[in-house]
Amino acid sequence: MNDRQASGSSVTVRHEPVQARAALRIEALLDAAAAVVVDHGIEHLTTALVAERAGASIGTVYRYFPDRVAVLVALAERNLERIRLAIERVLLAEHPSLMATIEAVVDAMVETFRTVPSFRSLRGGEGLDLGPSERPPVAPTFVDDMAAHLRERWEIELDDEQREALELAIGALDALVTYAFLHDPDGDPRYLQLGVQVMRERIVAALPQLAEGA
Repeated sequence: MNDRQASGSSVTVRHEPVQARAALRIEALLDAAAAVVVDHGIEHLTTALVAERAGASIGTVYRYFPDRVAVLVALAERNLERIRLAIERVLLAEHPSLMATIEAVVDAMVETFRTVPSFRSLRGGEGLDLGPSERPPVAPTFVDDMAAHLRERWEIELDDEQREALELAIGALDALVTYAFLHDPDGDPRYLQLGVQVMRERIVAALPQLAEGA
């Protein structure tokens, strides 16, 4: 082994644990931020409170996040990733009908609201006031995943009109589930049930070939 190879190997061995420690530290800081949001609300989150909750120095927070907005954006991105993974697992599973899939999607959304700290108030960051870089609505994010599921599981290729109908259905479901958790940490079952009903009706209207046995 020459000196260049030895040096390169040595750097790699040292670098990977540093990356792992940084990732764990960022996760810990985001966990602390989520707890602050739950206890004090989004508007009262500060880098000082995050540092205190994480048992870290303020310098540690600033090493990864330049300000409170950066903390909230990172936390919102983590929230969005968690609900996307939850829904992705549902779409990869076998369900006897499209309606069973929809109900499983709602269950995954509800579970995310109930178990992911800060999700009720922050969600994917759609409500953050970030000026020109405001975050997009959630619904379009999931249209491609749902369209792929319909194509692969039901052999249905959506046209533009059907994609729009699907986006509206997902948006309506998201709005009703969000409202269900506005004042109820467990989710108001009336609005959760209405979310399933609206999603079902809109999808069957857009895809009548699934109405029978859906």
